[in-house]
Amino acid sequence: MLSKNSVKNELRDQRLLEHLMTFISTRRRQLFNEKIRFRTRHITVVLEDIFQPHNASAVLRTCDCFGIQDVHIIENQNKYEVNPDVALGSSKWLSLIKYHSDRENTLSAYEELKKKGYRIVATTPHQHDVLLDELPLDSKTALVFGTELNGLTETAIKHADAWVKIPMYGFTESFNISVSAAIMLHSLTEKLRRSAIEWQLQDFEKTEVLLSWTRNTIKRPELIEQEFLKNI
Repeated sequence: MLSKNSVKNELRDQRLLEHLMTFISTRRRQLFNEKIRFRTRHITVVLEDIFQPHNASAVLRTCDCFGIQDVHIIENQNKYEVNPDVALGSSKWLSLIKYHSDRENTLSAYEELKKKGYRIVATTPHQHDVLLDELPLDSKTALVFGTELNGLTETAIKHADAWVKIPMYGFTESFNISVSAAIMLHSLTEKLRRSAIEWQLQDFEKTEVLLSWTRNTIKRPELIEQEFLKNI
């Protein structure tokens, strides 16, 4: 059961959202309300130490296209910056969570994800792996992708809960990260939406995401918010 403070904060955020939405067009409001219905946190994507920003930015674009709301970015050796020419604005519709406080951030990311109920699935061949179409989605799933050159680190592989691979029949050993993400997310999100799993965002999460989208759409939203919150 939600505490009184949580309920109060939810009501405040809902009122704030309604106010901020008066500063965007009717068409944009309709678009937001349409797209939020397809957003999910049941599947999330984790990028470990990506050093080629154009490929990682392509993954962000793919996540947005398939309705994945959260992308977790582990920065051990490499700091990730969005490539705007590739992401095409998709990053402003996503929730990007970065892990860069320690020298080794992979385990920190895993710990936080597991606290939120995620099963960690490493996207790499492994002696206990399953094929993509065999991967169950009964629990929240975090798909972890590694670097283009070396793949996932041993730490990422060892501490995963499961391992998945895409079936391949040619001579090349692997897809690049953006192609892998596109194949996996298409397959898994279609499977998820055909299932009886409650994959959509909860109401308070929808408000949170809609607030973020609206703030990223209007100019100087902080000034509008400050003025509004003074009067409630």
